[in-house]
Amino acid sequence: MASSEEEMTTTAAAKSVLRRELLAARRLLSEEDAREAAAVLARRAGELPELAEARTVAAYVSVGREPGTRVLLEELHARGVRVLLPVLLSDNDLDWAAYEGMDGLVRAGRGLLEPSGPRLGVEAVREAETVLLPGLAVDGRGMRLGRGGGSYDRVLERLGRGAAQEARAHARVAATAEARAPEGGARLVVLLYENEVVAEVPAEPHDHPVHAVVTPGGVRRFGQ
Repeated sequence: MASSEEEMTTTAAAKSVLRRELLAARRLLSEEDAREAAAVLARRAGELPELAEARTVAAYVSVGREPGTRVLLEELHARGVRVLLPVLLSDNDLDWAAYEGMDGLVRAGRGLLEPSGPRLGVEAVREAETVLLPGLAVDGRGMRLGRGGGSYDRVLERLGRGAAQEARAHARVAATAEARAPEGGARLVVLLYENEVVAEVPAEPHDHPVHAVVTPGGVRRFGQ
């Protein structure tokens, strides 16, 4: 029987293979195809209650052939939604700053675009009701495949701790008075192309499922 360490090594290797395949497929997309998909994604995502009703959303600026977020960012900003964008730190963790329009973005390392405004701290993501996660794939369980850098693993761990603290606080209130059930923390949403909804994403113990995936073809939700 394989040890836990061997299983984790095998899973990590399977993730790497899947990443390479999906990134290769993205590189084959034309600029026009990517632009058209981004427009459809913005419309579908903008109609999600998780985004349509949110006051604060954590998102990211798409680069290269990633499923486009720029149109969606502009639409959220125009509606008065507070949009938080990541700022990559030297240790691969993510700080956050408010989105103030495309003119307020600056080039950063790894080809990223980041907001130039005041940094709000790594815990600022916990203020978001919905978090738009970058990804390469998702499966029928809602398990997401990221790029493997670990930045969003830290974000998701931070969100999980925040949700647990809120649940404990709710339990204390409910013990003495009737209270409304908590929403269960931030909603996690990922934007992908159709081919990136796959049969299975190799998962490790630290991986978190998302609540919904948006593709040009529609929205799929996952029970949680």
